[in-house]
Amino acid sequence: GEEYGSLVKVDSLPPKPEPPRDQLTIFDDYERDLRVWNFKRLLAQKYDVVVTNPPYAGSSGIHAKLVDFLKEKFPVTKSDLFSAFIERCCEFAKLHAYIAMITQQAWMFLASYEKLRSFLAEGFTCTSMVHLGNGSFGMADYGLTTFVYQKNRLPMYIGVYHRLVDENNPEWKEKEFLSGNSRFLANCDDFSKIPGSPIAYWVPNQFINAIEKSKPLEAEAYSFQGIITGDNNYFLRLWHEVDNKSMKTNTHNNESGMYDNIWVPYNKGGGFRRWYGNNEYLLRWVNQGKTLTRARTENVGYYFREGVTWSFITSGTFSARYFPEGSLWDVAGSSIFATKKLSIEFVCALMNSKVAQLFFDITNPTINYQVMNIISLPYLNDERNIALSDIAKQCISISKFDWDAFETSWDFAKHPLINGERTIAAAFAKWEAKATERFDTLKANEEELNRIFIDIYGLSDELTPEVADKDITVRRADLGREIRSLISYAVGCMFGRYSLDTEGLAYAGGDWDAGKYRSFIPDKDNILPICDDEYFDDDILGRFIEFVKTIYGADSLEENLRYIADALGGKGTPREVIRNYFLNDFYKDHCKIYQKRPIYWLFDSGKKNGFKALCYMHRYSRDLLAKLRTDYVHEQQERYRTQLSHISAALNTATGSERARLLKQQDKLTEQLKEITA
Repeated sequence: GEEYGSLVKVDSLPPKPEPPRDQLTIFDDYERDLRVWNFKRLLAQKYDVVVTNPPYAGSSGIHAKLVDFLKEKFPVTKSDLFSAFIERCCEFAKLHAYIAMITQQAWMFLASYEKLRSFLAEGFTCTSMVHLGNGSFGMADYGLTTFVYQKNRLPMYIGVYHRLVDENNPEWKEKEFLSGNSRFLANCDDFSKIPGSPIAYWVPNQFINAIEKSKPLEAEAYSFQGIITGDNNYFLRLWHEVDNKSMKTNTHNNESGMYDNIWVPYNKGGGFRRWYGNNEYLLRWVNQGKTLTRARTENVGYYFREGVTWSFITSGTFSARYFPEGSLWDVAGSSIFATKKLSIEFVCALMNSKVAQLFFDITNPTINYQVMNIISLPYLNDERNIALSDIAKQCISISKFDWDAFETSWDFAKHPLINGERTIAAAFAKWEAKATERFDTLKANEEELNRIFIDIYGLSDELTPEVADKDITVRRADLGREIRSLISYAVGCMFGRYSLDTEGLAYAGGDWDAGKYRSFIPDKDNILPICDDEYFDDDILGRFIEFVKTIYGADSLEENLRYIADALGGKGTPREVIRNYFLNDFYKDHCKIYQKRPIYWLFDSGKKNGFKALCYMHRYSRDLLAKLRTDYVHEQQERYRTQLSHISAALNTATGSERARLLKQQDKLTEQLKEITA
């Protein structure tokens, strides 16, 4: 009793201990026995009303002995102490008695408490509930609910529920409760009609009716968790880290055994994005996948097939993405596949709809979207499903074009501001118009999909088709972002990663083909110096100016440089602004874009900007560091010494402001020389 408290079950009450005849010798034993008997009496008898606020602690927060006790004595409600106490309080109550409790809200929805919900539905009736949610006591309180259950089954009973979850402060909850605006009447029998039987008291009757008429998506589609590699450091890479000659993005299921030691696309979740995208990772495909730790053999028939994926952890709106043939998937990016009766585009449309979001909010109000949550999505056969598939195809196409428009996609072809215009301003205006058109079209399509689904499921009184701009996951044009990405593309052309004469990747490992580069020749030695002045012939600013001139022409060069500088911001001439961007911000942007796994490596002498240089990792050679040292660092050291010598001579005759300027320059060069000589 001291260890398990009122969770102890007393099957029968022994006779009450008799007072001892010889009270001088064994009275202490009698008092102990009487306390034990009274404890058992309290636990054995039944009550008209049971009221409690039980402790909250899952298996990870209690000692092992108590965990084992719950598994043995409370197999239905073992997930948490509070759920075990719900069961125990139900045992304390007489027939027709009441049980009133305040507990965590998790038991109302989560799959781990489904057996508890079934237990309550079979022998009890919820007469009232105040669903408090978070912040009821002005602090983090796990999310709470209070309820009254009666110990008898009353079919079709209409209970009273209050939903106070929209704001996390007690003052609002009190005001909302007293206003009656949060009040719902719900038939407790309807809960069992929803997959998982959540206590979804606020669900409209129309949706429950639609669920009754529907089939779960698993009847027409197949879904399962993805692969556990066992060693992500060995098996996974971001795609830009891999020699592109080793990548294969279009493997077919029937040819998967033909390839070995290749890198294939690997869905791994990612941020909020609909329809297409988040294609970032590759999986090392060796020994036909037999070395992967957990890759269930019954799922091999679905390897490399087209499907739909989603992110396991989703803190906001749910999003699903189509992927073509050639991919595998992770637990964090589980996938679903269509049968012959459904198109994969329709499945993607349904999962991205407001109807699906409503269903997920009801059955899974958490941030984790597991396979069971997806396959239970109600599917209704309707003649408009073909039209829904066609609209979804266009959404996928728009989203793919948007994803492929920038170099973070392996299907990137060329930068969007290289579009035939002679000024960057005109090129951006053209791109902006097209991006706006794509955004508006996708938004209109998503709202049309919602309108049709809402009509099919009979939810016009509950849902509206409108989609907020923030939930449209293709990008509008952004001048600052696009200019920075143009500079990044220019650096790629300087290294030969891209070519103005070839779409897509020109070089990312393998044999070098000089024939791909005619309009703009890449740097010969794979070293691009970044200095605060133009000390080298291949100075990065000079190469960038040459790049701009090659694309847009010499006549508009100054206009274009000024436009770029204005977009970057900063003080000074256009050339000074652009040089400062290379010196101070380019590499930070590059590391951010490439998720701290940069493809251009920076050699940096320090904060004084004595010497910086970039190299391209796919062109790295054994003699690169030696060339960097002898051809650049040593040469820069000599330049600094020569300049300091000239300044020293000039100081002999300089006066006034000129002398002050020279002294300032002398201090700067001295520090830079010291930095690259150390």
